[in-house]
Amino acid sequence: MNAHPPTSTPSCQILTLPTVLTLARVAAVPALVAAWYSPAPWAPAACTALFVGASLTDYLDGYLARAMKVTSAFGAFLDPVADKLMVATLMVLLCTRPLPPGLLAGNTWFMPVVTCAVIGREITMSALREWAAALGPEAHSAVAVSWVGKWKTATQMISLTLLLLAHQGAAAAGGVPPLLLDAAGAAGVPLLCVAAFLTVYSLADYFRGLWRFF
Repeated sequence: MNAHPPTSTPSCQILTLPTVLTLARVAAVPALVAAWYSPAPWAPAACTALFVGASLTDYLDGYLARAMKVTSAFGAFLDPVADKLMVATLMVLLCTRPLPPGLLAGNTWFMPVVTCAVIGREITMSALREWAAALGPEAHSAVAVSWVGKWKTATQMISLTLLLLAHQGAAAAGGVPPLLLDAAGAAGVPLLCVAAFLTVYSLADYFRGLWRFF
């Protein structure tokens, strides 16, 4: 007797639990902006908590999708979009203020330069994937998410969390020990440099994989 194949959620089902978590990450973007500019005493903690929570759901929704076997085309599309929206938004917000205590404290050009590199890479990568999809499955597989892309996203989120903690901790009027703020700022800047390198390197790596199709 033939064994029945395991059942799974149809791909047409959109509102799965992982997808809801991803949608929550998108919804957190305007809340993050509001908390950044809010003068309320609780706003710095809320701003940091929103980004940290969104970063954690980035791991959680992927884990749940695999564990529950509820992957969908919509979820696969939305997940990287949510990541890019959250990262790009926070980077632009960080550009509006000098760097916090720590390495390059008070610097005003570092964040804009890194932000332009990251956003420029994402725009180029989106166009590259569209072009690869038009060329066919073989070309499209050459721009599938690689380990470099995953490490790029992880280092971006960790470094931005540290810089956000340093910024928002300083804004919390003594609610966070100065030593911790200095450590977060000192670690955040070099880690963001690593993230920027991986961002540019991953784009070059994707171009290398597609070179034979030019």
